[in-house]
Amino acid sequence: MILQDVIEHLQLRVLTSSTNLSHVHVYQGYVSDMLSCVVAGAPNGCVWVTLLAHSNIVAVATLLEIPAIIITEGAQPDETTLERANEKEIALLSTPSPSFEVVGRLWHMGIRANDRISDLI
Repeated sequence: MILQDVIEHLQLRVLTSSTNLSHVHVYQGYVSDMLSCVVAGAPNGCVWVTLLAHSNIVAVATLLEIPAIIITEGAQPDETTLERANEKEIALLSTPSPSFEVVGRLWHMGIRANDRISDLI
């Protein structure tokens, strides 16, 4: 699925500008607010759902090659976090919805924990 489709379907607000959202493919998702859990369990290339909005989310996303982070519950990153995300070409997306709702909607859209195109062939 194209990240732009996820943004439109979930009515997410795009906070960063450096990523071409129509070229980012999303096949998997992960949700956690504990950075250590994300590092240990999130698959590379997933969309990450969290209510965290501080600069460490960009560092973790960079480490795991996570192209997009959905920040829930109206949390807003500071300017430094936005600048770092733009430098690393990580899309930061925002929604007032709770994480539970966002994950349910992603699941309904077909984004799962372990689905990859190669797994479907």
